[in-house]
Amino acid sequence: MNSPTSSGATTSSYSITMRLHTVPDHAVVGRIATTISAEGGVVTGIDVAESSHDRLTVDVTCSSSDADHSKIVVAAVKEIVGVTVHKVSDRTFLAHLGGKIEVTSRVPLKTRDDLSLAYTPGVGRVSAALARHPEDIWRLTMKGNSVAVVTDGSAVLGLGNIGPGAALPVMEGKAALFKRFADINAWPICLDTQDVDEIVETVVRIAPGFGGINLEDIAAPRCFEIERQLRERLDIPVFHDDQHGTAIVVLAAMLNALRCIGKPISESRIVVSGAGAAGTAIVTLLAAAGAGDIVVSDRVGCLVPGLEGLTPSQEVLAASTNPRGVTGTLRDALQGADAFIGVSAPRILEPAWIAEMAEESIVFALANPDPEVDPAAANDYATVVASGRSDYPNQINNVLAFPGVFRGLLDARASEITVDMLLSAAEAIAGCVSDEELNPFFIIPSVFDPDVPQAVAAAIRGRKA
Repeated sequence: MNSPTSSGATTSSYSITMRLHTVPDHAVVGRIATTISAEGGVVTGIDVAESSHDRLTVDVTCSSSDADHSKIVVAAVKEIVGVTVHKVSDRTFLAHLGGKIEVTSRVPLKTRDDLSLAYTPGVGRVSAALARHPEDIWRLTMKGNSVAVVTDGSAVLGLGNIGPGAALPVMEGKAALFKRFADINAWPICLDTQDVDEIVETVVRIAPGFGGINLEDIAAPRCFEIERQLRERLDIPVFHDDQHGTAIVVLAAMLNALRCIGKPISESRIVVSGAGAAGTAIVTLLAAAGAGDIVVSDRVGCLVPGLEGLTPSQEVLAASTNPRGVTGTLRDALQGADAFIGVSAPRILEPAWIAEMAEESIVFALANPDPEVDPAAANDYATVVASGRSDYPNQINNVLAFPGVFRGLLDARASEITVDMLLSAAEAIAGCVSDEELNPFFIIPSVFDPDVPQAVAAAIRGRKA
C-alpha cells in the first residue's frame, strides 16, 4: 500500500490546529469547513476564540492522512477570501512538549512531620530494616510495581536504527500505557550502546530497583542474545515485547479467526512472512499452541534447511518448520494456505495471491506503518483480515498483552516468564471475545476493554513457575 495521500484515510496522528483571522462574518466558518472537507480533511473542532467588530479569531482543528496532506489543507484554507492563516500547530508535537510522563509522590510532603516520615530520619529505619531483611524490598519500596523499559534505539517502530534519544518518546509512551492499563510504574531506559555485553551489564546493574525488565525496540538477532543472557543472570522476569507481546496477541487473534472458519490450529497451514524477532516468537508460540504446518518466508525465500544465505536464527527456524519442504517465493508458500501472518515489509503481498490460498483464508498484515497488503483490498479475497492499524477492524496491538502480563508477573512475584504463561495469556485475550460477539470483523477485543488486562494478569498468576 502506498503512503496515505489526500484521498487516504485520515488519522488523529496527523491532526493540526489552525489559528485563523477572518473577516467579521460568521458564515466564513461554513466556508472553512467546506474547503477542508473538499480537500479530504476531517474537521474535528471549530472554536471562535475572539470576536470584534473588525475581525474573528477562529481555531480550526482537523485530521489529515499525512504531513503532505496537512500542507494541502492549509494551502486551500489560505485561498479563502477574507481568511488569514496566522499559525498552524501540529497536535502530536504539542502533546509531546515536555515529555508524556512524570514522577509524583504517593505521600504528602507539606510539613516537617511529613519529611521526617518520608525522608530523614524515618527513611533510615526502613533502609536498615531492608538491609537485614532484603525480601521486604518488594513490599516497602516501589520495586514490586516497577518495570524498566529498556531500548538501544536500534529497531524503533517502523523507523529502524534511530538511536536512544529519538527512541525516548516511544519509551515514554510505553510507560504511559503501563500506567493506564495496569497501574504499573514503568521507566524509560534508553541506552547509548548497541553492544550486547554492555547492554546486559547495564541492565543487570540497575535491576535491583525493578520487578521486571521489558526489552523494547532492539534489533534482531542482538535482541535474542540480550534476552537469553538477562534471563540467566536475573531473578526477575525479562520480556521482549516485540517478540513475545506480539506473539501473544497474534496467537489470540489467530485462535479466534480459526474459530470463525471452524478449523483447529492443529490442522491449519500457516505462512509467516518475516524471520526477525517478531516472526521467530510468533512461530515458536504457534507451534507451542499446536500448529504443525508453518512455513516461514523471508528475503531469501521459504526457509528450508541448507538454503544459502540463512542466518543462524533462520537456520533454527528452518529446522523446526516447513514439514512439507516448500521452496520458492512467498507466493509459492501461500498456495492452499489457511492463514498468512506478515511481520515483514510493506506491499509484498499482492491481493490477488490471496485467492490462491484456501477457500476460507485468514490474512494478518502487521507491518508498520504500512502493511504487507492493503487491508481493504485483502477483504475482497480473505474471510478474516487483521492489521496493526487502528483505522481498520481487528487491530493487532501489543497493548492487549504486556500490561496484563506484567501485572500478573509482579503480583505473583514471578522470577521468570514461561511458554505456558504466554499461551495462557493468549487464551485469556481470545476468551474476552464471546461466541455472541465473535465474527470475521471482531476477532480481538478493544484495547480499552477493562476485562483484558485483568484476564491476562489472572492467567499469568495461575501459571506462576
